Amino acid sequence: MSGKKGLIMGVANERSIAWGISQKLSENGAELAFTYLGEALKKRVVPLAEKLNSKSIFNCDVEKKDDVIKLFENIRSSMGEIDFVVHAIAFSDKSELSGEYLNTSRENFLRSMLISCFSFTEIAREAAKIMKPRGSMITLTYESNKAIPNYNVMGVCKSALEASVKYLARDLGSKQIRVNAISAGPIKTLAASAIGDAKFLYKWNEDHSFLRRNVDIHDVGNSATYLLSDLAAGVTGEIHYVDAGYNKVGMPDPKNIK
Repeated sequence: MSGKKGLIMGVANERSIAWGISQKLSENGAELAFTYLGEALKKRVVPLAEKLNSKSIFNCDVEKKDDVIKLFENIRSSMGEIDFVVHAIAFSDKSELSGEYLNTSRENFLRSMLISCFSFTEIAREAAKIMKPRGSMITLTYESNKAIPNYNVMGVCKSALEASVKYLARDLGSKQIRVNAISAGPIKTLAASAIGDAKFLYKWNEDHSFLRRNVDIHDVGNSATYLLSDLAAGVTGEIHYVDAGYNKVGMPDPKNIK
């Protein structure tokens, strides 16, 4: 990643998947810019960005179109053209991540879809204007092919996000820009804490994944570095699983059920 410049969106603290990605990219020579949302997160993000020698730190509320447009205008002014974008943004009302998906409210569905799915499309559109050929974009997803208890509307948003990845990969391919997603296994992050019965989810994946462990932010960071680098120059439109093999489990081994 030496000589490459890019944007990280979605760092909340040192446990964030986006932070694990940032560390690996920085270790491999990338120059990074960061976004935050509001003053509370600014106090967390700025010190982390400074640890990686980044001075390019911008406020961006993806619910506001003007904020997204202004973000990439500011990046062009401070960094010039960029090589990659990491989209690690999602939101849903915690109170609706339990019980039945059937009871999802219209308001929360629309807001969750805007922040968790459509924001990537809007960001990709603006980023492509200042991205070099052979650039790369990634987003983060989680099991969208199966129903997960207490994931509800977020599962629907991730399904839409994964479909978006394929269409964006098609649209931006002519510009030699690649678009992929990483589907990570459950990781103890601030966002994951909103999911009910999270402790059971971590233990279940640890017991039944092929590697008999959970992944961490550094596992994801390594895969992200690959997808954002020229090593993955022929890879686009993919959903890349980093979950210790759990997505390939047909049913648990009876010997592993206690």
